[in-house]
Amino acid sequence: MKALHVGAMAALLTLTAPLPSHALEKINFLIAAPLALPAFGPLIMAKENGYYKEAGYEVEFHTARGGLDIAKQVGVGNAEFGLSLGDAPIVVRGNGIPIKVVATLGGGALGIIVARKDRNIGKVEDLRGKNISVMSFQEANFYAALSALEKVGIGKSDANIQAVGPTGVIGLVLAGAVDACICTPDWEVAVQDGVSQTISFPLKDHTATTAQAIVASDDMIAKKPEMVRAIVQATLKGMRFVMDDPEAATKIYIRSVPSFDGKEDVVLRMFKNFIERTYKGQKTIGETDPELLAQIQKSYVNLGIVYKEAPVDTFYSNAFVK
Repeated sequence: MKALHVGAMAALLTLTAPLPSHALEKINFLIAAPLALPAFGPLIMAKENGYYKEAGYEVEFHTARGGLDIAKQVGVGNAEFGLSLGDAPIVVRGNGIPIKVVATLGGGALGIIVARKDRNIGKVEDLRGKNISVMSFQEANFYAALSALEKVGIGKSDANIQAVGPTGVIGLVLAGAVDACICTPDWEVAVQDGVSQTISFPLKDHTATTAQAIVASDDMIAKKPEMVRAIVQATLKGMRFVMDDPEAATKIYIRSVPSFDGKEDVVLRMFKNFIERTYKGQKTIGETDPELLAQIQKSYVNLGIVYKEAPVDTFYSNAFVK
């Protein structure tokens, strides 16, 4: 066999060598608490299963100071995306912060008031005069709780609601320092495991409220719709993974968050609680319900959180979930 000419050999090596992979585009995604929480299961699954990378993006998650801070930072362009609650645009657009919900992560809701039964709490009305912990005064679950309490005649000053940050919400309930907390489905399980008797009041049973939602600015939606669609679809794929196989999601979660090693049963119950309380109930996964947003807006006007109503279609887009 004749030796290949040097030039031909070089050409052959070039053809057979692996092609360099395209660099992933980095984007910033704001969340209200550390990514390690089970509340961010869809995001963790999308990251760990490579859904974001398959879409061509390297997503970096950063913690902000609550859902409304997320909305503001996204609106001014400090981050491409954020995970807030679906009512965030209702609160911030009136202040000139142009964001929209581009996907709602479930047909249920995120907020639950979880109370200690040993504090003589058996119904929402019994929260009058009680000490209640919440992560932040700049989050939609706080507003939803105010609405739920107002409907039974409990004003903002009729209960002692304390903003204590993500680590204090359930810790103070477990220690007995507060009587109840405004929680998420994972924290509900943690309180149930740490207190002998509890009672839960899902906020959606008492007022109009919503689940977590991906928000993007009007500018981002107009200029980079392909990026918005890619991030939305990858995140929804992560949510589907949790819903379809919570056992597999639990294993992936614990691999990603080793501090939960040995607590597989706890994580699994938390994911199942999210499925039941938050993720279920959408005809099209990720879609935003305009009628629900209209109800929330009316409630927030009544509470004085916003001063006037705006067209509901300025708050959301369902174009990226289909």
